[in-house]
Formats: sequence, structure tokens, C-alpha cells
Amino acid sequence: MNYVVVDFEWNQAMRSDSPVFNRLPIHLRGEIIEIGAVRLNDDFSLGDEFTMDIKPAYFRQMHYKVKKLTGFDKERLDKGVSFPTALEAFREFCGEDVTFLTWGCDDQGIFEQNIIIHDLDWDWVSGWINLQLIYNVQTGGDRNQKALSAAMEHFGIEQTRVAHDALGDAYNTALVCTNLDMIEGLNTYDDAERILSLRTASAAAVTEAEAAPEVIEHEVSDGYASKAEAFNDPRIASLACPKCGRDMAGIKWINQGDGRYMNLYSCKDHGQYLVRVKFKKNSYDTNMTASRIVYEADDEMITLYREKSTAARRRGRSRSGRRYR
Repeated sequence: MNYVVVDFEWNQAMRSDSPVFNRLPIHLRGEIIEIGAVRLNDDFSLGDEFTMDIKPAYFRQMHYKVKKLTGFDKERLDKGVSFPTALEAFREFCGEDVTFLTWGCDDQGIFEQNIIIHDLDWDWVSGWINLQLIYNVQTGGDRNQKALSAAMEHFGIEQTRVAHDALGDAYNTALVCTNLDMIEGLNTYDDAERILSLRTASAAAVTEAEAAPEVIEHEVSDGYASKAEAFNDPRIASLACPKCGRDMAGIKWINQGDGRYMNLYSCKDHGQYLVRVKFKKNSYDTNMTASRIVYEADDEMITLYREKSTAARRRGRSRSGRRYR
């Protein structure tokens, strides 16, 4: 397996309704004007480098925002090679069975779109790895995107290459790789989205729990096909008194809206406990994650539960009455 860190710079159409789109099989988001890449050695240290400028065939006028960001001008573009020529050279550099590592997901889409408009193929590419996911998992992050500059600052990497230059960004991304456990990151990559989603849900539960008095516990459970399935799970529906260990009985789950439910549990010797459950659909499959928070109920919480329960009964009677009119 060959691992190559790659970055692309691309030009954009001057207008979203530009006539150039009439000549294209797809609505091209950007036309690649520079390829930059760094091959990783077997130990994930930095290896050979590749860079090539490409003369655009469709978006020939430099977009002012791209020019400002990259420093590219028309004179430099005119000296570039065609995309098919650049791709042939790039493929030779990458070798067989190549997996690309990028900072984010945009590069893959742009690369594949450019291949489509030139009627070329990408069968020689084995896969793509979004290094942001590995970075976030290994540095305690969440699902939010992090700037490459932030990762460099985190690892104390000095900026020695030009930013927003394809080779410069590929080189800096490769330096971040050398500070990650890439073997572990690649082995667990398919599970990274789930790990980060659960971590985000857990962090939200902690934040909510910390804002409430007398927090007892919080737990995040995954893999529920429905809310009914979750409420049949003892991890969600069962609660033992934290002081005496006896099982407590809940009153009723009250729907608060926005995937949030609450229930009031009672111990005859040690009082009442409020349980909140929040459901969230997973981004990585069709199931749901449930965050359960338990805290010792004060008078305000008990009053809130009773008010919500009364309101729910009124809504139920109202719907029942309308049904038979």
C-alpha cells in the first residue's frame, strides 16, 4: 500500500450561471490548477514530493478570491500543463495501490469531478483518508472540523512552507501525520465517525449535567432503532437508588419535544431522582444514540415534572375529544 498526502488548489467559475457549464457534463465546483503531494515512507516519515501547475481548460479567468488566496495569476496558469498530462505524471509518482490522505473531504470530490470532465479514470486509487478524523480522535476532539494551522500549532510544528500552496499544504499535512499514531489511526478509521459522534453526545450530556444540581450519573448508549427499543433497555429505563441500591419505580416518560424525555423515580427512604434522556440520530448509520442524565431531584425539578405531566395529559384528552366529534 502506498500512502500519499495530497492537496489540490482549484479555480472557480466567475459566476454560478456561467455559460461554461453548458459545455460540461456536471456542474464543476472547481478546476484543479495545482497538484501537491508528499509520499509517506513505510514508517510514515516524509518521502518524495510532487508538484505541478495545470492550465485550466474551462475556468480560464482567475477568480479574484482564488487569486488573492493562492497568489496564482494568469501568467502562471498559462505555463501549466493540461490536466490529463498532469494526472499521468501524478499517477506515475503515486504508484500502484495508492491511498490518498487529505485534510478534509473537499479534495476528493474536486479530484473526481476533474477526472469526470476529462473522461479519465480513478480505478487506480484504492481509497481516501480524511486525516481530520484521525487527528480529532487522537487529540480528544469532536466532529467539528479543525484548520490545518490549528493542528500544526497543537503539535508545535513551525510553518516553513507557503500556506494555500498545494505542495506547501501537503507538506504541512504530512508533518501532522508524523505526530499521529498512523497505524492505530488507519486501523480504527472506519470507526472514527462513530467514536466522535459518541464523544460529542457525551460532552453534551456532561455540559447539561454540570449545569444541573446534584448530578448522579450520565451515560451514552448507542444502536437503538427506535425510542421504544431504548425505553425497553435497562440502561435507559431502570434505575437503582444510588444510596441503598434498591430498584426504583419511575412514574412515566414525559415527552418534552426535540427528542428529550424526562421521568421521576422514587425511593421510599431516600427521596426522588429525575432522569432525562435525549435522543439523537446518528450520522454514521440509521440508529439513534441516547444520552441519559440522572440527578437528585429538588423541589423545582419535581414541580417541573408535574407541570409537564399535567400538560401532556391535557393534550391527550384534547386529542381524544376531537377524535369523537
